[in-house]
Amino acid sequence: MSITNKDVLHVAGLARLGLNDEETIAYEKELNDVLDFMEKLNKLDTEGVEPTNHVLDIHNVFRTDIIEASLDVEDVLANAPDRDDDYFKVPSIL
Repeated sequence: MSITNKDVLHVAGLARLGLNDEETIAYEKELNDVLDFMEKLNKLDTEGVEPTNHVLDIHNVFRTDIIEASLDVEDVLANAPDRDDDYFKVPSIL
């Protein structure tokens, strides 16, 4: 399978890209190079190789969620230029 000039123009049209002739030729070559490389990868013997989604053995690295006390409302609003009760008052943007 290879990418043709017509294929590049079709995809460019879907993406609303205006490509000139020089760019179309360049993308055609680049996309065909990618397909050729994928063919080389498909020829590799991967028998016995466990599928992986990452080259490193990484597990969930998120920290645990710890509930802590919040800041006092008065401390938070102490430097506010304008406030309305316990809220920052800002100009409306519509």
